[in-house]
Amino acid sequence: MEQTAATIDTSGSTVRLSGHWTLSQHAQLKRLLAQTAPPGEIRLSGIAELDTAGGTLLAQWLGLDRLEAAMAAEADLQPERRALLETLLRAMRREPPPVEAQAPAWMQALTLLGQQTEQLARHFWQLSGFVGLVLQSLLGILFRPSRWRITALVNQIHQTGLNAVPIVALLTFLVGAVVAFLGATVLGEFGAEIYTVNLVAYSFLREFGVILASILLAGRTASAFTAQIGSMKANEELDALRTLGMNPIELLVIPRVLALLITLPLLTFVAVMSGLVGGAMVSLVALDIPVSQYLGILADVPLKHYLVGLAKAPVFAFVVAVIGCMEGFKVSGSAESVGRHTTSSVVQSIFMVILLDAVAALFFMEMGW
Repeated sequence: MEQTAATIDTSGSTVRLSGHWTLSQHAQLKRLLAQTAPPGEIRLSGIAELDTAGGTLLAQWLGLDRLEAAMAAEADLQPERRALLETLLRAMRREPPPVEAQAPAWMQALTLLGQQTEQLARHFWQLSGFVGLVLQSLLGILFRPSRWRITALVNQIHQTGLNAVPIVALLTFLVGAVVAFLGATVLGEFGAEIYTVNLVAYSFLREFGVILASILLAGRTASAFTAQIGSMKANEELDALRTLGMNPIELLVIPRVLALLITLPLLTFVAVMSGLVGGAMVSLVALDIPVSQYLGILADVPLKHYLVGLAKAPVFAFVVAVIGCMEGFKVSGSAESVGRHTTSSVVQSIFMVILLDAVAALFFMEMGW
């Protein structure tokens, strides 16, 4: 479409501008303005098209103050033209953009609360959708042994389970010793040091064993899942898998989820045993409770407490694995994004583990278990 040439009508007392004042007419505009003296009164509403090139020539021809006065006197100037010229004048005067009126503090707090609530709801919606996708893929290969990835599963069990045994055992051993010291200090004031054994046993069988193992896996394994899958996405390896007709969920997520479902109950057992050993050491050294008496008290603890703690392990394992993998798929393609989503996966995994543990504790309490 051919553009109308820019014109300056000086036949009357008021100079009227018309046509296209754009970059494509720049050479013609410079010649036209060089031949015309700046007017006293000017009308800008006849301009058909205006961009920054034409606006700059107009400002240089009239001067910033006269252009601003012409804009103020021009009631029929189109809003987009006025906004463009105002922005151009501020830029040429090196003025900062106008600051919007700041909302009251309570309004800002409500706005932030609404944004955080919306973000949390969106995250839970994405998490539920990803869980459904994982379960669908798992059911799709359940009765097709040819599609099972046994090698990948064994490798993930080795990385997430066997390699995590030393740190889980050490940490729970120390926590067991700390709990025993605390029980000895508090219960000693009532002459009930012997119940320190029960304190250690109940706390590790029901809560500390599974939750400490889960939190360690959330920090150690969920972050690894996010970094591995995120790096593959950043390097476009996931796109290559899809191009080859392979399902990334089936290849990358299912082995990791199944590996955690297998290893976390085993690590929970290791954590419980290490915590009890730590409590036994403190009981022997600080309370003079022999190992035989310690084991005799443990034998009287009902088995249901261990089963209650162990029942939570598969749920925690599934949540940690799914969150770690989902955050990996959300990486946008840069190293900064990989780091951000890795941190997010750790925080979300620990939060979900503690939240689910609190819900489970209330449920078991109401059920009398």
